[in-house]
Amino acid sequence: MAPMPLDKPLDKPLDKPLDKPLDKPLDKPLDKPSDKPAQTLITEAQQQTLLSVARQSILYGLQHHQLISLQLEHYPPQLLQKRATFVTLNIADQLRGCIGTLEPHRPLVLDVTHNAYAAAFSDPRFLPLSQPEYEPLEIHISILNPAEKMTFTSEQDLIEQLRPGVDGLIMKEGRQQGTFLPIVWQQLPDPKQFIQHLKHKAGLPTDYWSDELRIWRYTTSSFP
Repeated sequence: MAPMPLDKPLDKPLDKPLDKPLDKPLDKPLDKPSDKPAQTLITEAQQQTLLSVARQSILYGLQHHQLISLQLEHYPPQLLQKRATFVTLNIADQLRGCIGTLEPHRPLVLDVTHNAYAAAFSDPRFLPLSQPEYEPLEIHISILNPAEKMTFTSEQDLIEQLRPGVDGLIMKEGRQQGTFLPIVWQQLPDPKQFIQHLKHKAGLPTDYWSDELRIWRYTTSSFP
């Protein structure tokens, strides 16, 4: 899917990549607010387990050039819930890879395993991770809560509803789509610029607007 050209340059240059490729597109639209029950919160110890699993997945990939196989019966029920995650890799505070899913379709611990491996070796913006990069690698995990469709009457109405630092957004227009995690607010704290850059990521002009434009918002639990 070729992105649409920008009609004008962005008001603020991107200091580092904000685009976060998805390992799975939205196969079906999220046409109504989620009625899914809230998932069980995970403990700090379970967060550490997920970070360890992510690191093990990457190390196994470096050593064996394939995805590690997990024995799911060894993990507690909280880590076997179907959840959507993003795994972000940094080295010296610079993005080194980020892959995730928007819709839960496999157990949490398995989703982290797949996304960590993909972020290290399949992010199209980077070469596959090398052995010397493994030790300084910083791993961050974001667990997505169910997305809810937003209703708005104009772009200004949308902007006024946003919660900087809290909302992750999914933008969809026809076959064009993009998402920003809540962490992106750290680089784009102005809601108008946040929306402009998200349009750019979705392959739309920054001044694009249509009554057909659809937006969902979600929150995340991120660590460390």
